[in-house]
Amino acid sequence: MISVTLVDMNCGNIASVEFALDRLGVTHQRTQSAEGILSAERLILPGVGTASFAMQQLHHLDLVEPLRAARQPLMGICLGMQLLYEFSEEGDVECLGLLKGRVERMKGSTDLPVPHMGWSTLDIIRDDTPVLTGIENNSFAYFVHSFACPVTPETVASVDYGRPCGAIVSAGNVSGCQFHPERSSVTGAQILRNFVSLPC
Repeated sequence: MISVTLVDMNCGNIASVEFALDRLGVTHQRTQSAEGILSAERLILPGVGTASFAMQQLHHLDLVEPLRAARQPLMGICLGMQLLYEFSEEGDVECLGLLKGRVERMKGSTDLPVPHMGWSTLDIIRDDTPVLTGIENNSFAYFVHSFACPVTPETVASVDYGRPCGAIVSAGNVSGCQFHPERSSVTGAQILRNFVSLPC
């Protein structure tokens, strides 16, 4: 039986991710402990809010080092993906450092307001990663964010919002979605299905 552990850092969209996993028939549980992280088959780091508060919570719960040490499949969602990087301008905070790069504030305009909120298309950069199985170029996903991840060699899909921003990342056991797969209809369900199918 496939099992997913959600890291509960007291902020975010954890319940909506749980509902999405329920729809897929995936067993799941929450954890706020190092033991729960290290013993998990697969980990999801969901998040809505600010990077500084989220990192404060992870430090308070003593979860930073266990997350850095995790070797099982780990997916960050929205803010959770941003926390995978080295640094975020949102609160000028050091993050988990599992991926190289800085998360930066988005620069809006009259035509492109910030936060970037709504449905946008994915630009597939690399389709050689299992997390993108069954996902076609220009598939729609639902975004809500004011800070953006960089496009790096680990970025497998981007989104264009004034400039290319990281939308999906995959590197070793680590993956992430800047958008909300739990709110992204067929595309999001397929990505979650791909993640829970990854070998442990």
